[in-house]
Amino acid sequence: MNRRSLSSWTSRRSRGGRVRCAAAAAVAVCALAATAVAPHAAAHAAPAASRAAELPEHALVGYLHASFANGSGYTRLADVPDSWDIIDLAFGEPTSVASGDIRFSLCPPAECPGVESEAEFKAAVKAKQQAGKKVLISIGGQNGQVRLTTPQARDTFVDSVSSIIDTYGLDGLDIDFEGHSLSLDDGDTDFENPTTPVIVHLISALRTLKERYGDEFTLTMAPETFFVQLGHQYYGSGPWGGQDPRAGAYLPVIHALRDDLTLLHVQDYNSGPIMGLDGQYHTMGGADFHIAMTDMLLTGFPVAGDPDKVFPALRPEQVAIGMPATPQAGNGHVPPAEVEKALDCLTKGSACGPYTPHGTWPALRGLMAWSVNWDRYGGDEFAGTFDRYFG
Repeated sequence: MNRRSLSSWTSRRSRGGRVRCAAAAAVAVCALAATAVAPHAAAHAAPAASRAAELPEHALVGYLHASFANGSGYTRLADVPDSWDIIDLAFGEPTSVASGDIRFSLCPPAECPGVESEAEFKAAVKAKQQAGKKVLISIGGQNGQVRLTTPQARDTFVDSVSSIIDTYGLDGLDIDFEGHSLSLDDGDTDFENPTTPVIVHLISALRTLKERYGDEFTLTMAPETFFVQLGHQYYGSGPWGGQDPRAGAYLPVIHALRDDLTLLHVQDYNSGPIMGLDGQYHTMGGADFHIAMTDMLLTGFPVAGDPDKVFPALRPEQVAIGMPATPQAGNGHVPPAEVEKALDCLTKGSACGPYTPHGTWPALRGLMAWSVNWDRYGGDEFAGTFDRYFG
C-alpha cells in the first residue's frame, strides 16, 4: 500500500444553500495497528461576559445567520428562542485570506428582508446578555479563509476582532476555521510544539485576546472531524510527506489553549468515516458516530497512531456535540431519538449500542447546532430535544 498518499476530504458551511457540501470518505494510506487507549491586559474594557451569567451546567449552542441568508429564513437576534445559551454570530470574515483583517456587518436588507438596524442589533445583544446568554462573533465559515502567515497578520487579527467585540459588546469569540485556513508545514510533526506560522500565530492571537479581555472571555472552537479526530490516524503531511497537511491541524491549537478554552464543539457532520479508539471506522447517521467521536475527546488519543504522542482528554464541561439541526442543514442529521441515545450513553452509560466509551461523563456540557435559523425552519425540534432531555 502506498504510504505517501491520502485521499483528501473536507467540508464547508455553505452560505448559498445547505450548510456544507458532502465530502468524500477518507482513505487509509497505511496499516496502522489499533492502539488500546486507557481512560486517562490591555486597555480594553472587559467584554459583556464579565456582566453575564456563567454557562449553565448544560448548554445549547447555535449559530445565527447574522451576515447572510441561505434559504433558512432570517431570524433577528431578539427573536432567537431562549433555549439557546450561546449564540454565535455567523460570520466575521477577512478582507483577504492572509490580511488578518476581520470584518463583520449585518445582512443587507435586500438579502435579508426584516433585518434589524445596528442600534436594534446592539440592544438585542444587551438583552440576551441580561437574560444570561452569551453572544460571540464566529470567525470563518466557508467563505472566511483565514491564514495568519505573518506577525503583522496576527496583530491585525487581534485588533480587528477586538474592534468587533467592542463595537457590539460581545462576550467572546468562536473559531470556525475551515477549508485551507489551517494546515501543517512539512516536518511539523509534534502537536505539543508546533512550528507552522499559521498555527503559531493563531495560538498567539487567541492568547492575546484572552489576556486583553480577562478570565470571563468566552472562547469556543468548531473544527471539523478532519482537523481533530482524523489526527488519530494522520497528522499533517506525515513522516514521509504526501498526506493532506490539514489532517489533525486543529490539535496544536486546541492543546495550546486548553486552559483558556471554554468549549469545543467538533462538527460531527458532513464527515468521512473516522477511526475510533476501538480501531473501527465510524460513519455518520446515528448515535454511534457521536458517541465514538466524543469519546475520543473525553478519553484522549494517540496522534498519528503514536502511543508516545497522546492528545490529552479535555474536561467534559469543555465539550459539546456538534450536529445539524435539520436534514437541510447538513449531512449526518439524526432524529431526536438518536440524539437522546448518544447523550444517554455518554452521560449515563446506557443505550450505548455497538461502541462502548471509556467512561461516563454526566458533566458533558451539551449540544451545538448548525444552526438557529435551520432549527426554526424545522419547527425548533433540535432545541426542543435539548430542553426535554436536560430539563
